[in-house]
Amino acid sequence: MTGSTEKESYAMEHIPAAAWLTEAASAADKQGPGNLLRVVLVVMVVGVALTAWFLLRGYKRDD
Repeated sequence: MTGSTEKESYAMEHIPAAAWLTEAASAADKQGPGNLLRVVLVVMVVGVALTAWFLLRGYKRDD
């Protein structure tokens, strides 16, 4: 079939940048605990690195 359906033509419709940004901003509010989870993960990784450094520096021998 060479013709496109109405659904396909709507999917290929050009969306202005302002409308796209507005939709993206409103969708970001509905994402859930994403930012909080990122902060928790970053703090956890930094805490693990500092704990490892603190523990491992005690094993350094001064010969």
